[in-house]
Amino acid sequence: MKIAVIPGDGIGSEITKQGKKVLRTVAHKYKFDLEYEDVLLGGSALDEKGTPLPEETIRICQNSEAVLLGAVGGPKWDHFPGNLRPEAGLLGIRKALGVFANLRPAILFPELKSASNLKDEVLGKGLDIMIVRELLGGAYFGEKNTVNIKGGQKAWDTISYSSFEIDRITRKSFEIARKRNKKLTLVDKSNVLESSKLWRKIVGKISREYSDVEVSCMYVDNAAMQLIRDPAQFDVILTENMFGDILSDEASMLTGSLGMLPSASVRGDSFGLYEPVHGSAPDIAGCNKANPIGTIMSAAMMLKYSFNRADIAENIKNAVSEVLSGGYRTPDIAVKNSKIVGTEEMGDLICKKI
Repeated sequence: MKIAVIPGDGIGSEITKQGKKVLRTVAHKYKFDLEYEDVLLGGSALDEKGTPLPEETIRICQNSEAVLLGAVGGPKWDHFPGNLRPEAGLLGIRKALGVFANLRPAILFPELKSASNLKDEVLGKGLDIMIVRELLGGAYFGEKNTVNIKGGQKAWDTISYSSFEIDRITRKSFEIARKRNKKLTLVDKSNVLESSKLWRKIVGKISREYSDVEVSCMYVDNAAMQLIRDPAQFDVILTENMFGDILSDEASMLTGSLGMLPSASVRGDSFGLYEPVHGSAPDIAGCNKANPIGTIMSAAMMLKYSFNRADIAENIKNAVSEVLSGGYRTPDIAVKNSKIVGTEEMGDLICKKI
């Protein structure tokens, strides 16, 4: 398995170290070989190379089978223009790698139910929702401009989607649903948006090829409410870029901590870019306080989706659950009577359980 590793900024190097540690552990257990290559992206690349996305990084990532990313950005680089901000490197690598589908699981381990803001009767036995967000279209990439008009200014952003863009992520979503509970919800705003009407038309057409998957549609405002009222009704949520950006952040807070959550950005083949959803947290960088579980679970997603080893991914998930059951917590998820451990120690405990 040939993997490019992007430590990034802030706590990135600490958490990717634990991700690599877990991958080495399962490689030894399941007897396969790993090849790593660390590359620069974001603020660290800006400091060393003068650009947030060096050509060498693109080349190495393109020649890898998967990419593990830590975290990017920080206030140190806030004064740079937009094209030189660390986040520009992140958007650039996604585009260069052609990853069009962002997979954002909202997983609530039963051991962490007390960290959620929702009541026990709403959470049930826990949550496991997968939000599939289109990543390269919509308002973030459509035509945009600001012009001067009489009395002020006028600005616009265009939500634009082609049938090709919708088709490819819809098929990816159905394939994911087939590997889960065979239930898919399309979230749109087709009562007012032409782009959403096209989404609903194409999803309906493709759904006939996946008759084993239950399909429903829901307006985005209702979906935002239903995620709080009854999140267990969802399995796979398919939606466009901006809606997915908002809903995935909402769903992440149902779990109580961003530090726990992984994500993947994938394309039509087995390649993927895997990263935790939290930021670079420069205030705790180098303090051995960062929660590495989001990165470790991202590595588990890598094994499942890029290397077709769902069995190993489940092994990692179970190891995390056992460590949490033992009362071990990093500071961000600690409660009364927790056994508080650091980044390194959490990684070691999970490896031991594996």
